[in-house]
Amino acid sequence: MRRNGLLPSTRRRPVGSPPRSDARDALADAAARFTFSATPRLDAELLLAHALGITRERLLLTLADHTAPPAFAALVERRAAHEPIAYITGTRAFWTIDLRVAPGALIPRADSETLIEAAVAHFAGTAGPRRVLDLGTGSGALLLAALDQWPGASGVGLDASPAALTIARDNAVRIAPGRATIAAGGWEGTGEAFDLILCNPPYIATGAALPPEVVEYEPASALFAGPDGLDDYRIIAALLGRQIAPDGVACIEIGHDQQESAAALFRAAGLAVALRRDLAGRDRCLVVTS
Repeated sequence: MRRNGLLPSTRRRPVGSPPRSDARDALADAAARFTFSATPRLDAELLLAHALGITRERLLLTLADHTAPPAFAALVERRAAHEPIAYITGTRAFWTIDLRVAPGALIPRADSETLIEAAVAHFAGTAGPRRVLDLGTGSGALLLAALDQWPGASGVGLDASPAALTIARDNAVRIAPGRATIAAGGWEGTGEAFDLILCNPPYIATGAALPPEVVEYEPASALFAGPDGLDDYRIIAALLGRQIAPDGVACIEIGHDQQESAAALFRAAGLAVALRRDLAGRDRCLVVTS
C-alpha cells in the first residue's frame, strides 16, 4: 500500500520506542508491543480511547481526527508489563452493567455471566428472586448484575477482603443504590435463606501455571484453593443447604474440568446438582437446589 505516493517502509521500529502520535500509527505501534495478548489490537484501542476520554466505539468512528495524547505512552508501558487492561482503565463491562475494578478484587470474566444465565433460566415465568446473596462478592459483579436483571430484588454481597469490599460498595452505590448491602463475611452467609445465591469461589489448584497478567496482578486469595482447587467447595457444600430458600437456587462457578469433582461434594451434602455450560461449551456452573 502507498502513502503519499511512496512505498511504506519495511524497517521495523526499535522495541520500546514510544508510540507515534498519529492515532492509526500509535495503535499499530502499541499492538505490536502486545504480542503476548490474544487481542493486541483491541487492547491498544481500549487504551487509546481511555487516554482520550472517549468510548472505543467513538474512537473507531473518528480515528482520523485524533492524535495520541502523551498519557497513552504510559498506558502502553503498563500493558506491555502484562498489567490487565481492566486495572489500567479501572472499568469492566459485565452482563448489563459497567463496574469499577481495581487491584484487590478479581476482574470479572465473561464466563461468570453463565451464572446469571442459569439464574434467569431457573426463575423464568416467575417474578424472579426477591433476595439475592453473593458469596465472595469481589467487585460486586454477580450481585449487581442480578439486581439489574431483577429491579424488584435486593441483596447482600459478602467478602473477606477489605479491598474488595471497598470496590464493591462503590459499585453498589452507583448501580443499585439502596438495594445492595456489602459486608464482611464468609461462606457461612448471614443466617438468612435467599432465593438466589451466586458464588464464584477460588477454584484454581495452588501452584498451577497462570499467565503473568493473572498471577502477578490479581489477588491470590480469589484464585487458589488448595492442591486440587476444591478446598473452598468443600466448605461451601457443607454450609449451602441451609442458605437456600424454598424454590431457590444457588449458581456456583466451577473450573472447566471440575464438573464431576465439585458436583460430587454438593451431592454428598444432600443437594441436587445440574450443570450449565458457558458460551464455549464448557461446564461452568453448578445449578444447586435443596
